[in-house]
Amino acid sequence: MNGLIDGSLSTLAPIFAVAFATQQPRYAFFAGLATAIGAGVSMAFSEGLSDTGDLTGRGNPYLRGAITGAGTFLGGVLHTLPFLIPQYRLALAVALVTITLELVTLAWIRWRFFKTRFLRSFVSIAIGGAVIAGVSAALGAAG
Repeated sequence: MNGLIDGSLSTLAPIFAVAFATQQPRYAFFAGLATAIGAGVSMAFSEGLSDTGDLTGRGNPYLRGAITGAGTFLGGVLHTLPFLIPQYRLALAVALVTITLELVTLAWIRWRFFKTRFLRSFVSIAIGGAVIAGVSAALGAAG
């Protein structure tokens, strides 16, 4: 779950900064793909090296790292894929719809498996995403 949330939110900044700065979906795609790969590898190592699992009972560090890294990559690459669409405005619109679906899905997962209230979960995740996307879009527009 941490990987999905981290991947979904942390990769927004470079994608939207590049998209708004260049208005070239291809560049936003490469920025997003590189960020999703980097974030996935980083989270895999961070989780895998955080503890051996002996003291906390959290399980095998390699398995935890692999799951967290894959989740982070998946969370980051999903809203990167729309930037394969060559038309800038269409790519941006599809990416925004994809992000909305990701946030709803993350809120649903938290509600279903972690017993968190759906609306509270959605709002908290959406606020984080909106802040990140807004700041990075403003940064990209200034460039």
